[in-house]
Amino acid sequence: MKPTTRPEPRTGTVHGDKAPSVPAQRRPSEPASTTGRPWRLRLPTGPRQSAALLAAALTVTVFCAAGAVARSFPFGPRTRSINDMGNQYVPYHAHLWDLLHGRADGGILVNWQSGFGASFLPDLGTYLTSPFALLVAVFPRDGIDLAVYVITVLKTATAGAVMAWLLLRLRSGRWWAAGLLGASYALCGWSVADASYNPMWLDGLIGLPLLCLVGEWALNGRRRLPGVLLVTLVWIANFYTGYMATIGAAVVLLFRLLLAGLTRRQALAAAGRAALTFALGMGLAAPLVTVVYFGTKHASPGRFTGFEPVAGQDLLARLLPTTYSFGTPAVYVGITALVLALALPFHRAVPRRVRAGWTVSVIAVTLSMQWTPTHLFWHAFTTPQGSPYREAFVLCALLVIAAWYALSYGPPDRRALIAASMLLALITALASRSGLVRSFAWPVLALAAAGTLAGLALYAGTQRGRLATGGHRALLVGCAVALLVCTQLGETTATTAAATRMRLSRMDDYAPWGARQQEQSEAIEKADGWPRYRTDPGREQTVGNDPMLLGGQGAQYYSSHTSDVLSTLITELGGGWTSRGRNLQSIDNAVTDVIFSVGARVHSPPDPHQSWFPQDGSHVYVTRQDVPPLVTVRPSVPAGTRTDTSSFGPSPYRNQELLLGARVYAVPRITVRDAAGEPLDRRAAERRGLRLDAVPAGNAVPRPTVTADCRAGSEVYLWAPDFSGTARLGGTQAPALTGRFRSDHGVTKIAAMERLGRVPASGHLRIELSPDRTSLVPDGAVGCLDTTALDGVVQRLKATGARRLTVSDGTVRAELPAGTTGTAVVAAPRIAGWRCATGDGPATPAGEYHGLIAVPLDGSSTSLTCTFHPPGLRLGSAVGGVTLLTLVALTALPAVRRRRAAVTTN
Repeated sequence: MKPTTRPEPRTGTVHGDKAPSVPAQRRPSEPASTTGRPWRLRLPTGPRQSAALLAAALTVTVFCAAGAVARSFPFGPRTRSINDMGNQYVPYHAHLWDLLHGRADGGILVNWQSGFGASFLPDLGTYLTSPFALLVAVFPRDGIDLAVYVITVLKTATAGAVMAWLLLRLRSGRWWAAGLLGASYALCGWSVADASYNPMWLDGLIGLPLLCLVGEWALNGRRRLPGVLLVTLVWIANFYTGYMATIGAAVVLLFRLLLAGLTRRQALAAAGRAALTFALGMGLAAPLVTVVYFGTKHASPGRFTGFEPVAGQDLLARLLPTTYSFGTPAVYVGITALVLALALPFHRAVPRRVRAGWTVSVIAVTLSMQWTPTHLFWHAFTTPQGSPYREAFVLCALLVIAAWYALSYGPPDRRALIAASMLLALITALASRSGLVRSFAWPVLALAAAGTLAGLALYAGTQRGRLATGGHRALLVGCAVALLVCTQLGETTATTAAATRMRLSRMDDYAPWGARQQEQSEAIEKADGWPRYRTDPGREQTVGNDPMLLGGQGAQYYSSHTSDVLSTLITELGGGWTSRGRNLQSIDNAVTDVIFSVGARVHSPPDPHQSWFPQDGSHVYVTRQDVPPLVTVRPSVPAGTRTDTSSFGPSPYRNQELLLGARVYAVPRITVRDAAGEPLDRRAAERRGLRLDAVPAGNAVPRPTVTADCRAGSEVYLWAPDFSGTARLGGTQAPALTGRFRSDHGVTKIAAMERLGRVPASGHLRIELSPDRTSLVPDGAVGCLDTTALDGVVQRLKATGARRLTVSDGTVRAELPAGTTGTAVVAAPRIAGWRCATGDGPATPAGEYHGLIAVPLDGSSTSLTCTFHPPGLRLGSAVGGVTLLTLVALTALPAVRRRRAAVTTN
């Protein structure tokens, strides 16, 4: 019997689509290769490959040109490390580099460098599971900023290429048009304004067209296994934007089903295939996704505000070039794509159902971004910190798809172009009322609109035969295409450069790797003694994740998964934070150094890249302190005593003593005087402290003061979480330290406790304050540390602490003196997932000693083992295993049936 062959399905299923042209086949007489000829690289020449290459090339050109225009790294002196780029993504990629090269403290389960020991798998799944992230391994360690830049460019270009491929899969058309619109999507406002400094989000930009391709395969009953694997890849690369991309792909598939002219049974079957494919893909990703999910559940809730939709004129303004705002939806897609999308409802060559369907989809998604219930649905039912419109890339994709349908049926005619021009003029008029449209936007908009309309009109004329025929027609088509490409290159470059410059002027920025970071890293490496003791990178931080960027092990930690236990613990001990409680800072305090076994501490001058505080002429240096080991022993806690973080009181000094197990502080009564020397009236004090107004800079300007009496020679600390400015201890013979505080009354940041020096021989201390904004000084702000008493506590903890200690990825093993009783305390936060065992006993969930890991001892065992299991990993592994078995069964059963049928037929 002759084998039968199934014809390939057509490219599109929407009525009116044309089958793609088939590339010419090699003639039988033509040899497959020519012997003796040199090998040549043959680039793919199909329309989809050509469109993808064009989109990628345009994207890379614009991205790099915009960087050159804005003079940003690596094309100029301005840094790209804005906000989370410098605080999170560069340090996380640096930590990944260390992991890949075997230089990190910890592994994929526990990051021992940050937050005194943080669960790393949720961070890995959030920031670093993109396949592109592995490229950091080929760059030098001090070239980490360049590595992140290259990864960002490659991700953006890939998004454009995949969108171009999708457009030609949705419906056949001109490859250059698909390439142009693919670049429009890759360089949309969301990409260049928001995701360019949040590179993990760019995986969602890539994932949306990929998931739409999966929907197309399900629609035609093809490629289930590749579809499942693509869904898995998208959800693993970045769960957050992958979730949004899945919703967007579902919207696209819904309208494809409605417009495909299928029977109800066919549509339900296609929807079922798609649902099964996506469910299997998400099931395979479950081992990582569940860990990320439970990581967010145990994270600090932060201090976030509710959602407020933006005004209509601001929303419309973000459709125009060179507009920028952090809190509005960045839905710019270029004037060419916008005009085509606006022309779609009036394009008579496009079937009515297609016009209505895609127009409704754009409007529906736009409205869903502005309504609180659907806003929460887009963001997995949690209002995000920062920009509240992180789903805007889905709307950008729908605008580009609508533009493609308007062009793939032939260029819009004069009627449609006039209607689109009038809508564009109306949008511009309404957007002009917004403060987001600045003066330099008008010439860019005018040139872009003129170039777009002229290019589309010229192309329409050539297609309808009104302008020329033959070779002249081809020349005019080339001119029209060149005009559209140049217009898009110009306006998108200007928009990207404007976003880069305005973002730099409005957000915190951080210098790329340079002499400061190199000096700090070398100092940490020389002092490092982990796990015998920790080496803290220091209070004067360079970025929010200094331990990952520079090395060492400290309290500093900035993540979406910063645990609530850690955040509460550091705050109650007098630590500071920014980013509404999720960016924890180091504490330069002798007692907390003893509690957390910080035996070496790096001290650096203020970062010269920042303007928060002036330089003081100091250099990087290291101080050392005698500290107990990572595992110590405290007396048994009486039954019924609270041992979680709720046991802390209002004074951080007393809270430190609670963890230490000894009284070492004197907390004197203080007198706060204003700049005129008058005592502040406590009856008029604010709830969190006594109010101080800002004072101008200058040595001759009188300043507010804090006075108190303490034991001579004791060490002075100032705790003022709502104080912003500097503090200095006066009246001492030794040079006093300068305490630097940054806060905004606890809205987004609070200041950490600062060490100021020693109490003079008179026993009377006087602290001069230089507030740079309205600040508060609380009762109990001053603590005087008896260092002699602290030394005695250290010797006692060393004598009863671990004799030997080993720390691996997620395991801590300690040997204790024989007959030890009481409570073993591990100097690490008691985050969810820790289990401990003594001797050969079974592992049980670890106890808690005021926020730290605790294990009761009965004197019969001399060894202690604590292991970490990320919450959600077992559940996710079970779901992933069941999904894998299901996928294997669904893949194997049809093959078995076909083989049995073939045997029966023969």
